[in-house]
Amino acid sequence: MNITLLRSETPGCETKIHFNNAGASLMPQPVLEAITGHIHLEAITGGYEAADKKAKDIEGFYESTANLLNCRASNIAFTSSATNSFARALSCIPFAVGDSILLANEDYISNQIAFLSLQKRFKIKILRAASLPTGGVDVADMKKLIDAHHPKLVSLTHVPSNSGMIQPVEEVGKLCKERDLYYLVDGCQSVGQIPVNVQKIHCDFLSGTLRKFLRGPRGAGFLYVSDKIIDQKLEPLFIDMRGADWISENEYTPRMDARRFEDWELPYSLLLGSKAAIAYANNIGLEEIQIRNKHLCEMVRQGVSENPNLRLLDIGANQSSIITLALANQKATDVLQSLRSKNINTSVAHRSFALIDFDVKQVDWALRISPHYYNTETEVETLLSAIKKITS
Repeated sequence: MNITLLRSETPGCETKIHFNNAGASLMPQPVLEAITGHIHLEAITGGYEAADKKAKDIEGFYESTANLLNCRASNIAFTSSATNSFARALSCIPFAVGDSILLANEDYISNQIAFLSLQKRFKIKILRAASLPTGGVDVADMKKLIDAHHPKLVSLTHVPSNSGMIQPVEEVGKLCKERDLYYLVDGCQSVGQIPVNVQKIHCDFLSGTLRKFLRGPRGAGFLYVSDKIIDQKLEPLFIDMRGADWISENEYTPRMDARRFEDWELPYSLLLGSKAAIAYANNIGLEEIQIRNKHLCEMVRQGVSENPNLRLLDIGANQSSIITLALANQKATDVLQSLRSKNINTSVAHRSFALIDFDVKQVDWALRISPHYYNTETEVETLLSAIKKITS
């Protein structure tokens, strides 16, 4: 991996030390050019006409994303965000009163709220599997709950946003496949930092975003939809003319691919920027990205362990490129602004973002550090030195 070249293609590296890739990564030049180039084309050609001119490139988004996830282009839909993807998938599950949803304590806040909303409106029962003392969902407890309740849906966040763990989505997927259960995976933080293979996960849906480790634009996401869902003609609650054909006065039929989960109106500049970002990641190779990220994260975690005023909060057998730590006797806003004043970008996770997990860890907030492959060892040393000054 040519880090010097990758950084030269990342304008933000000139002025910022960016360790907030779990929030929004710095976009590389090809992504910027794809977005601005299409906006310019729309300005001089017209929006509909520009889309027609770029039809082949637009199709390339679905092909690139399919290559990234090991599926077919017909299994991919473009959306505005991972949460939007997740909600569209959730809205198509044929719930009935008394049905249950099985999830983990560490699942993402917006997913937890969506499940609670279903519980409030439709009397859906929420089941939460136990967490292992060493971190991560207890697959044995999940199996026990599956067999006892036969939930209508099993949902799992692959990499929780406010914890460093990687959840065992493939093991859970095997349980769901054997029992023919609907399985929804939130890949918002995993896609782009580690290899993600939907065939190995056996999921019916996988939601993702572009702005994080894929280094794409904000306002862009995707949804993987399995052939099973497509063949069963399950559809989002508010399907529109993109996803269905109106065939008689009181009847419509959904299109037979994942794009039934899209809207007619798409931001084609962001879609083309997303295509460029995914192609960029595919070209580097997710295996290589994972190796590089692991090296950088080991440096950060080692440095944190040497500071007595820091407490590493990450647990779990498999660690991701998200590092959370507690700083003794510090305020979240002060720490964040102190680092930003040194042109170091990080983020803060508050208790309300991960209520169950943070209560167990007995913290009100955590500093979240998320390295990515274009970061350097020197930047890690600068970050650790800045944190040491804050806590001394």
